[in-house]
Amino acid sequence: MITRLINQDLISLNLQATTKEEVFLELIDVLHGQGRISDKQQFLADIKAREELGNTGFEEGVALPHAKSAAVIEPAVVIGVSRTGIEYGAEDGLPSKLFFMIASPDGGDNHHIEVLAELSSKLIEDGFIERFFAAQNNQEALALLLEKPEEQAAVQTDVSKGFVIGVTGCPAGVAHTYLAAEALEKGAAELGYEIKVETNGSIGVKNSPTDEEIARADAIIVACDKQVDMARFAGKRLVETNVKAPIRDAKGLINQALSAPAYQASASASKATTAEKASQTRSDLYRYLMNGVSHMIPFVVTGGLLIALALAIGGKPTEAGMAIPDGSMWNQILNVGVVAFTLMIPILAGYIAYAIADRPALAPGLIGGWIANNGSFYGAEAGTGFIGAIIAGLLVGYFVKFITSINYHKFIQPLVPIMIAPITGSLFIAGLFIFVIGAPIASLMDGLTAMLTSMSTGNVVLLGIVLGGMAGFDMGGPFNKVAFLFSVGMIASGQTQFMGAMACAIPVAPLGMALATVLGRKLELFEASEIEAGKASGAMGLVGISEGAIPFAAQDPMSVIPANVLGSMVAAVMAFSFGITNSVAHGGPVVALLGAMNLPILALVCMASGAVVTALTCVTLKKIRKAKQIAATA
Repeated sequence: MITRLINQDLISLNLQATTKEEVFLELIDVLHGQGRISDKQQFLADIKAREELGNTGFEEGVALPHAKSAAVIEPAVVIGVSRTGIEYGAEDGLPSKLFFMIASPDGGDNHHIEVLAELSSKLIEDGFIERFFAAQNNQEALALLLEKPEEQAAVQTDVSKGFVIGVTGCPAGVAHTYLAAEALEKGAAELGYEIKVETNGSIGVKNSPTDEEIARADAIIVACDKQVDMARFAGKRLVETNVKAPIRDAKGLINQALSAPAYQASASASKATTAEKASQTRSDLYRYLMNGVSHMIPFVVTGGLLIALALAIGGKPTEAGMAIPDGSMWNQILNVGVVAFTLMIPILAGYIAYAIADRPALAPGLIGGWIANNGSFYGAEAGTGFIGAIIAGLLVGYFVKFITSINYHKFIQPLVPIMIAPITGSLFIAGLFIFVIGAPIASLMDGLTAMLTSMSTGNVVLLGIVLGGMAGFDMGGPFNKVAFLFSVGMIASGQTQFMGAMACAIPVAPLGMALATVLGRKLELFEASEIEAGKASGAMGLVGISEGAIPFAAQDPMSVIPANVLGSMVAAVMAFSFGITNSVAHGGPVVALLGAMNLPILALVCMASGAVVTALTCVTLKKIRKAKQIAATA
């Protein structure tokens, strides 16, 4: 990696800077002059943002400023030497003289982490820093950096004395992590021991020892400033220290571990570790979902409010549903809202995938979400909605994460994030939905339609339960669409009571979620973004847009979906019981107020009752889940 990112034109052996910021500016000028960055100010801002997370000044006069930035055109490392030294804030209090500035694209690759790991092997070499300071020209300095390990004299024994395990990690998970790992590996080699070092870096936990390796280890060195799973090392000789200790004296630390007492892990610690692992899995999944939901909300709010505004002011009830007269300005506003609504499901899938596997997963995630929401790809009358988007996002994310984790040849590696991963990910999710998932969905929709048709002459209470439950289950997905299309079809045969029940059930989910955010605000059951989304959800519910509840269902399906289903069932059963009819293919209070329903007041009562049931159920379920989480962490 170093050989691809460093050349003699990216080395400055006589910096003129006298302050930390001047060093940044001088090195950034070199990067810009070599065409490696497009925007000097943006890259400077990103470098400073990284410094705020933790000073990158190290001992012995070395500093490693670095950043992932959208301003980076091509990854690079620029090296500077200050002969007088500058005050950088290094931990040993000494001036910094040798600077490695690493520029990495703001994408899926972690070039700066990989380069830091590779630079660690150089910086840990005895005398390397002194030899670099003594370099007379750029060619000599570059030769020192590119010197192969096998060209250096190394003291190694043919027969291993034993096996030790190291664990390193610093809070930022960057340079100290890999410097400590290199120091332990070098120290173990000099002592004649085989070693495996787990790094807890910013790109995740790498090189973890297996249970078999832990069992045969003679000693464990945990040099980590962040929490790690200690229970796995129970019964082994172990020394625990900070991440800097092996950098100072790796051999002494290894010898200390070899004579240390056996580590005892309490039963409670073991249980806690298991719970932490389960909690981490849950928190990761929640983080992935929230990344998709947070990016989707602006599309839901924008699209929903524009459609609601257009229909409420410019719309008129017709047999085909709420319609806006041709030539009206409100048609254009409606079309803009439809665009936002069309994009929200792919956005949900795309950014779930992005949270899992970074930028290489974004394009296939968006494509997968679009296919999932468009039933024409697999012969269904409706797509899978937000549930399909979540499935698509998760599948794409983990697939692309696997693809990018493979060790490719150095000539192929640059193509992985921009070509190989996006193309294979897109083909994977498209093939899965079109040839595997799609057919069962189409068959399911046909089966549901047949079921509703067979029930149409039966008990209205049972039909209301089924129709309402389908309306509230997936808010625009296949179940909702089947129930809606069935009800629309019954209008043509003169049976408008089905659309009456459907019209009462449609707005329950968004209105219920709006009410739930009001009721649950003091109980701290909803986040700030959800409370804001609740206001938009209420507006959408008034004009019969059930998609307003999607962000809530995507974020907490176990609480929201049952609440939506129950409330929608109540509204539909009440509508059937009161004999409410609706002659237009739309739902919500707006339809009742515009005179399309035979009993508008009772219709509004049905909608309000369902919304109250949904809100109370949702708040109750969220309180129960919150209480369980508190009890689990107590």
